Amino acid sequence: MNNLSPFERASLERIDAGAMLARVERWAAINSGTRNVAGCAAMAAELADAFAALPGAIELVEPTPADSVAADGRIEPLSHGRHLRVSVRPDAPVRLLLTGHMDTVYPADHPFQSLQWREPGVLNGPGVADMKGGLALMLEALLAIEARGTRLGYDVVINSDEETGSLSSAGLLAEAARGKLAALTYEPALPDGTLAGARGGTGNFSIVVRGRAAHAGRNPEDGRNAIVAASALAVRLHAERSSRLAVNPARIDGGGPNNVVPDLAVLRVNFRPADAAEIARARLAIDAAVTAVQEAHDVRVAVHGGFNRPPKPIDAGAARLFDLVRGAGADLGQPIAWRDTGGVCDGNNIAACGVPVVDTMGARGGAIHSADEYLIVDSLAERAALSVVTILRLAEGALA
Repeated sequence: MNNLSPFERASLERIDAGAMLARVERWAAINSGTRNVAGCAAMAAELADAFAALPGAIELVEPTPADSVAADGRIEPLSHGRHLRVSVRPDAPVRLLLTGHMDTVYPADHPFQSLQWREPGVLNGPGVADMKGGLALMLEALLAIEARGTRLGYDVVINSDEETGSLSSAGLLAEAARGKLAALTYEPALPDGTLAGARGGTGNFSIVVRGRAAHAGRNPEDGRNAIVAASALAVRLHAERSSRLAVNPARIDGGGPNNVVPDLAVLRVNFRPADAAEIARARLAIDAAVTAVQEAHDVRVAVHGGFNRPPKPIDAGAARLFDLVRGAGADLGQPIAWRDTGGVCDGNNIAACGVPVVDTMGARGGAIHSADEYLIVDSLAERAALSVVTILRLAEGALA
């Protein structure tokens, strides 16, 4: 702690652990599953009120149109909530980007809707770690910095669709990243405080296979079985997997009565590429598999989807930012380590814009995306302090 400057110490004194916990409890009581547009609207209103305490312009941004493939092969629009953007001192010479998401993975009809204390200091509830705890401490860190005065400029973007790929907010994130020195994203850290380092990318595809219906007993030779063709496509794609490219054919929709040759199937496939070269290889593999299956099974195939999260390597800029965070942690008595992960988040999108990012600045917790999700409450103040020191040092040019 001896290496902290007087200004850093003064800013840390402003952190209010009780206020953060109260925010988490209030916000986690609002169901904001990605597809619960009304719930996301209620959450966005709460966040807009809370972030209005910052000296910036607040905007609720309309989602960019996005669509999906239904089980019957039709293209349908996806509904998303509005995204929150706060812009503070947009003309400042040094500007940062801070991001988070208001949505959770728990829909309105999910049984996991309430909070409970698992043990003293450990709160169980939907979104408490991922990431309403992160949003609470992000705001607290900014309030602490603003209370002591700063010339730093920054944007805050909190989207409503991160858990399903940021399909309607990717453009907003790219725009907000433009010209920023660095970015901090408030996904939860691991229970011991470990951060995510390099991340692979991800791509989700819905591949529509159209065959020809026929009677399964009277004239099956006249049919073209879309289920069989989709299965052949799944097997071909799965064969492309490697240590640097995970391929997961996850589902086939389609079919009907046993006495009808099915004329429609929709194959859902997820790809996890380690780098840009693997994305290129995956695209070639998809094209080749589609061509082969169309010829072998006399069906028509249409591919929908894409690679919505580019891989996030640790380049020189990211390494310097990680070192800055680690140094801030050391001065606060918080050992900071990181490790590579197969998960993805908005940090992938930000890094693809050329902006260094640390994307697990949120609270410590675990069992996310399950009914056992928990928040280590003491980490709210701990991680808010880490953000305060990190942001102040970025403002002073420590990344240069």
